[in-house]
Amino acid sequence: MHIRLKSILIVGTGLAMLAGAGFAEVPMSAQAFDDYTRGKTLFYGQNGQAYGAEEYLDNRRVRWSFLDGECKEGAWYEEAGQICFVYEDNPDPQCWTFRMTPGGLSARFEDLPDATELYEAQDIGEEMLCLGPRIGV
Repeated sequence: MHIRLKSILIVGTGLAMLAGAGFAEVPMSAQAFDDYTRGKTLFYGQNGQAYGAEEYLDNRRVRWSFLDGECKEGAWYEEAGQICFVYEDNPDPQCWTFRMTPGGLSARFEDLPDATELYEAQDIGEEMLCLGPRIGV
């Protein structure tokens, strides 16, 4: 992991704790989420560790990676105040509640809200590394 990303993850952890102290009570609307994310590649952290990155494209399309070189194409939509994602390898929606915090986005996975909460680590203005399909034996 790059030293810069690691230090931002540590700062992001502190900001995520501030968010839990009442800074981010209102979930983002679909329009606010789209306005904030469209055209960006955001890196997410969890518990001080890199978790993954998502590229937000036009027409609510996304590309997700767990930072392993494999990327999954998908799309998002709003349902009942949550932002739901479906990906090419999993048509079951994964719904999140996003909130704006002093350090960026905070996301709570609504299917397991106690298990998964992510925070925006950084928008570094770079593309994610997607290696393409594996070919051969």
